[in-house]
Amino acid sequence: MKLEKLIFIYNADSGLRNQLIDGAHKILSPATYECNLCDITYGAFTENKIWKEFRKQSDLDLEFLHRDEFAKAYRSKFGYKFTFPIVLALVDENLEVFIKTEELNTLEDAGVLIGLITERRK
Repeated sequence: MKLEKLIFIYNADSGLRNQLIDGAHKILSPATYECNLCDITYGAFTENKIWKEFRKQSDLDLEFLHRDEFAKAYRSKFGYKFTFPIVLALVDENLEVFIKTEELNTLEDAGVLIGLITERRK
């Protein structure tokens, strides 16, 4: 079994308009924001420093997609039935759940996410 890549999929759509709306949502109503992966890896408008350092120093192949980008990049005739946010692993050319939505939604900060990734890749 060879872990080829981790694919992080945010519970948000791409584009500047959506990015601005998401940033405002994080500031004005953080308790109702629906993407904990976005919340712990990014502030309202900038990337979390601890997360950014991990991402830059990691030897893992990391891919970051919004849900609309994931739908385009990983189309399948079988369809994917995932909830978002989610972290998928590309293993032997197959997508497997690496961190499920429910787990991501309980994480409190980037450090905990980094610890979980480090532990699971062993």
